[in-house]
Amino acid sequence: MNMEKSRRFIEKLGLPSSDCHDLPSSTKRFPDGAEYRVEIPSVEGPNSFRAVIDACKEYEVDIHRVSQGSGIMLLTDDELEEMAQIGRDENLEVSLFVGPRGSWDITPMQHASAGKIAGLRSQGMDQLVYALEDVKRACQKGIRSILVADEGLLWLVNEAKKAGELPDDLVVKISVQMAQSNPISIRLIEQMGADTYNVPTDLTLARLAAIRQVVDIPIDIYVEAPDDIGGYIRHYEIPEIIRVAAPVYIKFGLRNSPNIYPSGTHLEDTSMKLCRERVRRAKLGLDMIKRYSPYLSTSKRGAEGLGVPKVTIKS
Repeated sequence: MNMEKSRRFIEKLGLPSSDCHDLPSSTKRFPDGAEYRVEIPSVEGPNSFRAVIDACKEYEVDIHRVSQGSGIMLLTDDELEEMAQIGRDENLEVSLFVGPRGSWDITPMQHASAGKIAGLRSQGMDQLVYALEDVKRACQKGIRSILVADEGLLWLVNEAKKAGELPDDLVVKISVQMAQSNPISIRLIEQMGADTYNVPTDLTLARLAAIRQVVDIPIDIYVEAPDDIGGYIRHYEIPEIIRVAAPVYIKFGLRNSPNIYPSGTHLEDTSMKLCRERVRRAKLGLDMIKRYSPYLSTSKRGAEGLGVPKVTIKS
């Protein structure tokens, strides 16, 4: 009786009172009407980006976004400009992680047995200032998409956009490591200014469907996850993930691959090989869509809502 009373209360708030085990089809779409887009993560620099573009041509794979994990602060100005130029040339969103963040900090919490709950969150006001400077630098080089993993930083970036301190067309993508995993907490993140949300890698179809009932922004989901965030390979689920959770960015990480964060020239060959294989994995996943649900719709490159880099005027 008490549980039913709680469920009725939640329903009065306009929320689903359980996970959606009936797996309803999502009626929400990207602005162009598409149901899904494709993201290649862990593209750590210009040469890795070029490896992605070459592999896309080889495997005849269309993508919409690349993302990077080492952080804006670990790219030189020339590298930032080069990443932006490739994105403009290819009409692709380039999403760069903001740094510094928790795992780059001097805190020992990351190494404590229960410390991983701290995740990548920013510690203290100084680190938030550093992060805001990182975002400003990227935007000055033309970047129009960033990756954040801290709620305070998300709020700060949103306020900076409203105040004209940052471009109003800046796409704010939420990292999988922020880790909110229920409809209410993700809606709070949406209300704070998130433009796309990367859900944890282990959510069932029923839980994804429940999130979609409440949240309007695109959901990013690893259909192949790196080992350190689960290592799941969900290729056969891709058509159903799109059906119940659209609009979605399907992300092709890579199982059984080394964690190369933070990357650099000392790991560049490895990074390029990993990028090529991620595109190959995307080929496998997109073939699943063609085989089982060819009617699902995808966007063209440069579609509305993508954070394609802008041309900047050098002083």
